[in-house]
Amino acid sequence: MLTAFARAFRTPDLRKKLLFTLGIVVVYRLGAHVPVPGIDYTVVNECIKDTKGNNSLFGLVNMFSGGALLQLTIFALGIMPYITASIILQLLTVVIPRLEALKKEGQAGTTKITQYTRYLTVALAVLQGTGLVATARSGSLFSNCQSANQIVPNQSIFTTVTMVACMTAGTVAIMWLGELITDRGIGNGMSILMFVAIAAGFPGSLWAIKVSGKIAGGWVEFLAVIAVGLVMVGLVVFVEQAQRRIPVQYAKRMIGRRSYGGTSTYIPLKVNQAGVIPVIFASSLLYIPALIVQFSGSTAGWAQWISQNLTKGDHPIYMAIYFFLIVFFAFFYVAISFNPEEVADNMKKYGGFIPGIRAGRPTAEYLSYVLNRITWPGALYLGLIALVPTIAIAIFNGSNGNFPLGGTSILIIVGVGLETVKQIESQLQQRNYEGFLR
Repeated sequence: MLTAFARAFRTPDLRKKLLFTLGIVVVYRLGAHVPVPGIDYTVVNECIKDTKGNNSLFGLVNMFSGGALLQLTIFALGIMPYITASIILQLLTVVIPRLEALKKEGQAGTTKITQYTRYLTVALAVLQGTGLVATARSGSLFSNCQSANQIVPNQSIFTTVTMVACMTAGTVAIMWLGELITDRGIGNGMSILMFVAIAAGFPGSLWAIKVSGKIAGGWVEFLAVIAVGLVMVGLVVFVEQAQRRIPVQYAKRMIGRRSYGGTSTYIPLKVNQAGVIPVIFASSLLYIPALIVQFSGSTAGWAQWISQNLTKGDHPIYMAIYFFLIVFFAFFYVAISFNPEEVADNMKKYGGFIPGIRAGRPTAEYLSYVLNRITWPGALYLGLIALVPTIAIAIFNGSNGNFPLGGTSILIIVGVGLETVKQIESQLQQRNYEGFLR
């Protein structure tokens, strides 16, 4: 990986792209520290110190915003509205025939779906920004802070609208910065911004573990967390690269005087076909009951049960539900993202077949059988990786906000890192291709 970056910096045009990407990252991180007008930033800092990062309710969104959510900056919503909009559009593509037709139209259809994603991102940013401002005004953003209701001194309608507009504009700016990296940088802009937002919290979280440690001044806990992180990174890289290659043979076809086909290839089915989406789905779904209880203020039996069992990440019921939701959403997302019947029809149309399997319906059944078999280890792997921070919190007596090596963060960082290195290597190969004759 380091060799690829060194070679890229020696190539003039790639060096410009890397420096441009670094410049956009700097702008993104600066925006994550500019407070929204209308808040008392002194009170916000006091509440952050009082809670010590222990805010599991907003932990997921705060992680994707690089810590900007709890600081109430203009980039407080982060890239989460865009991620949510992309997932919603991807799910609706299976349900709505018009979107499915656009997806099959190639580049023109993809451009149209991207435009719809932008509109939905703005709408979600307005909704999430309104909810965040309402939470900050009520004092529920920091449940353990006594002065949390003084974060927004002026609670007029104009101030509220201004805060929501600034947060929405910040989300649109993040979306624009990501597209700039995709067009003029090294590519994969949204993923790189997500990578930066998550990685930005690593140094502070690691140092917080060292400060709160009790063995040898905290260095034992510090080194143990780093060792666990390295093991997790190695495991994630191994599983993310693992795939089942199904061989495909294409028969020869004569078109005029030319012969086409007769080649051998394969269909790569990844063990973790769903990626990090099931973890995001499960976290978001478990986030809803606690949010309802917090806003309703109810003291009924159901509200007390949710407060006792579904708000603490180290509770056995929470861990069990979280694990089963991840496994369920892994199978659900694979089922809607990979259609064996469509793959079998395309293979049959172009004269392809799997050796030993008849074309058509038997091929679709075989692909479905193989996909179900390899999804099981992928789903269990996602569930175990997601529970690692909870187990570590119980061992080190830490908090969810102080443990940086969560399953979601490791999956995203490793996945984005591998994809970025592949893109840089492919661009290097295009520029240094020597051909058959030297």
